[in-house]
Amino acid sequence: MFRRPTASARVLPGFNLTLGYTLLYLSLLVLIPLSALTFKTFTLTWDQFWTAVTGPRVMASYRLTFGASLIAALVNGVFGLLIAWVLVRYDFWGKKFVDALVDLPFALPTAVAGISLTALLAGNGWIGQYLEPWGIQLAFNPNGVVIALIFIGLPFVVRTVQPVLEDAEKELEEAATCLGATRWQTFSRVIFPSLAPALLTGFAMAFARAIGEYGSVIFIAGNMPLISEITPLIIIGKLEQYDYAGATAVAVVMLVFSFLLLLVINALQAWQRKRSGAPV
Repeated sequence: MFRRPTASARVLPGFNLTLGYTLLYLSLLVLIPLSALTFKTFTLTWDQFWTAVTGPRVMASYRLTFGASLIAALVNGVFGLLIAWVLVRYDFWGKKFVDALVDLPFALPTAVAGISLTALLAGNGWIGQYLEPWGIQLAFNPNGVVIALIFIGLPFVVRTVQPVLEDAEKELEEAATCLGATRWQTFSRVIFPSLAPALLTGFAMAFARAIGEYGSVIFIAGNMPLISEITPLIIIGKLEQYDYAGATAVAVVMLVFSFLLLLVINALQAWQRKRSGAPV
């Protein structure tokens, strides 16, 4: 007679050992450093904490960091969907090369990306020298921050949407066409609803990645206080001034926002799996 396997009779042995190792690994790399960060912040009184996280330069850095990250994520949401669509639905010469280029921001060191963008967009750069006479400045101001964040966030949207497009049922599109639907109606009512969860997940991942970006931004931002200074640079500046408590206070604020974004991303991924019929 067939018997249901009990908790002690698992297919893969060593559950207790692997669970203990996992918890130890996460504690050493994640929980203990974050706890130290929180405990260091607790050395401040509430008034000191509030002053540290709401100073004029800090508030300006919040506006730039979150605003530029949101703009970059929105741009990546639109053009990432277009790129994923082209890579999945069309065959053309050099397709594999273009597909590999999408992953370049993953492999390229962020500092190298920042230097490269600066060399292109600065007033004496390859592209910037033609734009500056027209009054268009893309480097050493908030525009440069947005461009750098678009560069590092694009792969998250493309690689999240691309598998969903590949698994999409083309029979539904053909049926809609046979029933007289236009191309726009087919896309908006048949294709896009199935892509929306993946697109939202890619958008949230690109947004979360942009919030914590440092290396590619500092070279092209100009780092002018109250204008083009990002929050990670504020934290570095406080550390260089030995204001460890102030640095950890600002870092805790960023940590809270990052944790909330992580919850949103996990919820979107669970929603996507639920819509696709996969086990949550």
